[in-house]
Amino acid sequence: MIRNEEQRVESVHRALVLLKVVAETGSLSVTDAAKILDVNPSTAQRLLATLAGDGFVAQGERKRYEPGPALLRPSIPQSVPPLRTRARPYLERLFQRVGETVHITALVGTEVNHLDGIEASAHSLRFGVRNGVRLPAHVTAAGRAMLADLPTEDVNARYQIEMGLQGAALPVDLKQLHEELTKTRRQQVATNFGESEPGVAAFAASIGVIDGERAAFVVALPIARLSKAAAQKCTNAVKITAAEAAKALAG
Repeated sequence: MIRNEEQRVESVHRALVLLKVVAETGSLSVTDAAKILDVNPSTAQRLLATLAGDGFVAQGERKRYEPGPALLRPSIPQSVPPLRTRARPYLERLFQRVGETVHITALVGTEVNHLDGIEASAHSLRFGVRNGVRLPAHVTAAGRAMLADLPTEDVNARYQIEMGLQGAALPVDLKQLHEELTKTRRQQVATNFGESEPGVAAFAASIGVIDGERAAFVVALPIARLSKAAAQKCTNAVKITAAEAAKALAG
């Protein structure tokens, strides 16, 4: 137990050291990072890839890492997160198009955080909002939609670091996950049929990075009410709405 806690602190410390150097110098290579931390280049690469995935750094010219939008944005306390505020009109638009429960989500490491939602209260059999609920990204439609935006090495880095922090292997088959992500990239929509919650079907599309947070829209409904027409309607609506929000908000 003590060993895991020490490992957790050291991982956080290393990430903070890299952020400090990037902020002070303007850019950092994997080789530089490895020397500064006195670790193998592969370890430095995983740390930088994770920071990049969460928007704290971004890879610029000559594959050097520079300050990302999450690092550049001032940390001003707000009662409503910027992502939730800016995306709300598009979330409402998605709800009008499908008439089912919808959420906007953000990717946090290897988890999906449900930031905001609108419940389809008109249906007697419906899926309720999950605001504030976190679920494993690899079993959710929203998680797959956001992970599909990341390079393979970034996805691997997230799970390898999580495995290290937990001190044990996670219940995820990376090969199978990458197959799902390949399918998601091809279809531009991720699906989930009862994998995250029994009896629930979900359709999600990535919006991209907004205010330093990687986001996605998701539509969820009971599988008992899911028809071929309903599935097509949800697929088209979430894809179109995500594209509209990405064009207006993502950067």
